Formats: sequence, structure tokens, C-alpha cells
Amino acid sequence: MARYSDVSAAEVQQFLHGIDYPARKDDLIKKARDNGASDDVMKLLRDFPDQDFSSPVDVSKAVSGLR
Repeated sequence: MARYSDVSAAEVQQFLHGIDYPARKDDLIKKARDNGASDDVMKLLRDFPDQDFSSPVDVSKAVSGLR
């Protein structure tokens, strides 16, 4: 499994600005790409579990799970 110690949950949230929850993994990836996310953030999002994310807290938990 890849490690993402250089990507913080706050950084991910920055690139998800304007997303509507609940959101699917693909929605997160599209929003981050549209907001100019770095390659590291995009790689992390692609490794998220395929699930619905009901809030920014769910996203932060997914980030923590990959670190």
C-alpha cells in the first residue's frame, strides 16, 4: 500500500472546496481535479475506498486510514 505522509487531511479538504455531500469517490476526484489538486492529492484520492462520503469528517478518516 502506498504511503501518503506528506499529504494532510487539511490539504485534501482545500482541494474539495465547494463539493456537495454526500459524495462518491469519483465526485471527490473530479472536484479535486477541477480545483487544481497536486499529483500527490490525486493519487491519495484514487486510493480511497469506493464508498459514499457524507461529510468532510469521512474524508479525513479516509486520509488517516491511508497514512
